[in-house]
Amino acid sequence: MSGKLFVVGTPIGNLSDFSPRAIETLSQVDFIAAEDTRVTIKLLNKFNINTPMVSYHKFNTHDRGEEICARIENGENCAIVTDAGMPCISDPGEMLVRQCADRGITVCAVPGPTALASALAISGLPTGRFAFEGFLSVNKPSRREHLISLIHEKRTMVFYEAPHKLSATLRDMLQYLGDRRISIVRELTKVHEEVIRTTLAEAVKSYADDSIKGEIVLVIEGSNEAETSDSTLEDAVRTARELADTGLSLSDAAKESAKLTGFKKGDIYKQLLSK
Repeated sequence: MSGKLFVVGTPIGNLSDFSPRAIETLSQVDFIAAEDTRVTIKLLNKFNINTPMVSYHKFNTHDRGEEICARIENGENCAIVTDAGMPCISDPGEMLVRQCADRGITVCAVPGPTALASALAISGLPTGRFAFEGFLSVNKPSRREHLISLIHEKRTMVFYEAPHKLSATLRDMLQYLGDRRISIVRELTKVHEEVIRTTLAEAVKSYADDSIKGEIVLVIEGSNEAETSDSTLEDAVRTARELADTGLSLSDAAKESAKLTGFKKGDIYKQLLSK
């Protein structure tokens, strides 16, 4: 009889957030798939859990995932954990869940803390509709394309970021998204938890030296453009002009605007030249 995969949330800072059900699950499964066994062993030791572990991270997802699935199909139960928070959210565990789903293996959720929802809840920004954008790429073209795609996003946006990249990220966000409200949430559930509610322009000035430390979540206000029923060519040209103001050539600005609006690059480019 096939076993199951349990997706188990772990504390993002405060160990008191570890649920009784999570502790019970990790104690009873046959083995644990951990992102970093050196991190997870500290948690297991704290709660006197002696379940064996296997490493499962972004560099071995396919092969190790096949091994884990085979063990589950042979009757073993497995729990997957990440270093902190809910596995499989902006996390390699996504691949393991997909492999299990493809093979008909039962996947069960054991919910736990997540930085995404926690930061959004205390940000002070609208929470009714939001978009989780994960980490921005360090590859400049990919990073630019990602931010350009969000210029007209009206939902609140949530990003994860490392402290040593914060100043560059804030500058890029201001450049492409313009000035808008932002909540910088750091060290969630830890002693030095803090919510900095400011604007992108002010944040760029205040944190140019990467002075903020700790785990960071950025919650950013969506576009406040008036809702329109249909995008027009003039809207597409205006978008291209905004992109050109960030430093793109007119041709590249027209190309990116075409991706965003659905209008032809040539039509947008001609309007740009005529104006």
